Amino acid sequence: MESGSTDALLRPNDNCWRIEHAKRFSLIVDADDYFAAAREAMMAAKRRIMLIGWDFDARISLCHPGHKDEGPKKLDDFLIWLVERNPELEIYILRWDVGMVKAIFRGNTLFTLLRWKAHERITARMDSVHPFAASHHQKIVSIDDSIAFCGGIDMTSERWDTRDHADDNEDRVLPGTTRPYKPWHDATSLFDGRAAAAIGELTRDRWEAAVGQKLEPLNESAPQWPPSLSPMLEEVDVAIARSYPEMKHRPAIVEIERLYETLIADAKTLIYAESQYFASRRIAIAIGKRLQEPDGPEIVIINPLTADGWLEPVAMDTARARLVAALQRMDTHDRLRIYHPQTANGNPIYVHAKVTVIDDHVLRVGSSNFNNRSLRLDTECDVAVRVESDEQTGTVAGLRDNLIAEHLGVDPQIVTDEYAAAGSMIAVIENLRGEGRTLVPYEIPDLNGVEKWLADNEVLDPEGPEAIFESFTGDSRAKRGLFRGWHMVRKMRFRRRSRTAA
Repeated sequence: MESGSTDALLRPNDNCWRIEHAKRFSLIVDADDYFAAAREAMMAAKRRIMLIGWDFDARISLCHPGHKDEGPKKLDDFLIWLVERNPELEIYILRWDVGMVKAIFRGNTLFTLLRWKAHERITARMDSVHPFAASHHQKIVSIDDSIAFCGGIDMTSERWDTRDHADDNEDRVLPGTTRPYKPWHDATSLFDGRAAAAIGELTRDRWEAAVGQKLEPLNESAPQWPPSLSPMLEEVDVAIARSYPEMKHRPAIVEIERLYETLIADAKTLIYAESQYFASRRIAIAIGKRLQEPDGPEIVIINPLTADGWLEPVAMDTARARLVAALQRMDTHDRLRIYHPQTANGNPIYVHAKVTVIDDHVLRVGSSNFNNRSLRLDTECDVAVRVESDEQTGTVAGLRDNLIAEHLGVDPQIVTDEYAAAGSMIAVIENLRGEGRTLVPYEIPDLNGVEKWLADNEVLDPEGPEAIFESFTGDSRAKRGLFRGWHMVRKMRFRRRSRTAA
């Protein structure tokens, strides 16, 4: 599919920005493999590396534990080493400004910033060009405009983990300490070709918007695919979708919101999703419509047990409880499940991945979550691949089954075989769930009145800049709220009941 072309599902300038070709594409699960692959790709960089992220921690080791090559392990030393060994290389780092304030209190952050600033070919900047309360949330690495990583993994602390999420992993500790942090599940993507060149354009656009400096595109060069990573798909078209809030001289961009709604509406048999949150009113409405259909798809969502941080549980967990309760009342055909994974010792695994697989023909991965901020307030970037050949649909289905098998602690082939036999992924998961490493069904907690009010009024998870300042009094209350728009789902339900009665 050429740039700017459209089909019934993915539509440039509607539910995506661009559709561009990639010769190679891979889904990377968990930061152990991501950090290693990113290190290899950056070591092969010729002219430019752009690191665009919510947060960076210069103290992390950007490699497998115990790995040895010619470069330093830690991110701060590694970046300086890269530019000193290659006089033509320039590195640009863009991070969220509030994340920078947090980073100031980490160990040697100020010293690292001074070292980077002292080097004429390393430029680190903070992205503060956002409306009030919005954040820069994209997680992108662009190398020479020829290879790109795009997903949900930040190059920061408390992200590294291996796919076994072992309870006693001695390497899963805070940088420079022996203090462990919780098991962490995450995902990103890697691709090349014109799709990677488009991501290069996107990162330059973000840089110019935040810093005011215009960077010229690079002449296309042969990408250096990381040798430790085999491509999972070849010769595929990649749709790139964005969320941008309304900013000065730039209208809001809601491509990701439209992409989610399109994918949910298009699913035939199974929607499988991993997300840090489940708090989006619009996504819940789209799911609710599908649950009303007698022959709609199964919907399996993997969430963490509870949101991370001190404020997020109040906002995200409460909204999740309210939305799931409403959806369960609509789920008369018993096709919705939400689970959270746990380790062999029964400890929660934090789900930070943002992955969606629709049937066996669409794979989406990016930085956006199932929450209002991701759709309308923060800057986000997702990519989606649609495949049609038997070989490629088998690969996409295999990636989905591999993720589910990871959470259940079983061989992926078992999930594939049982799904082929049962025709129900919910039945497969319920049959394979057990003690230890497994998936645990979500249970709706009791909520107090304040929590319900915060969730219902989207106080801590607004849909956009304008929603933050809407009054909670008078007629304006109808403009906002977690259940705004649900009347359309109720009307669908009433019409179906009427037709059944007739």
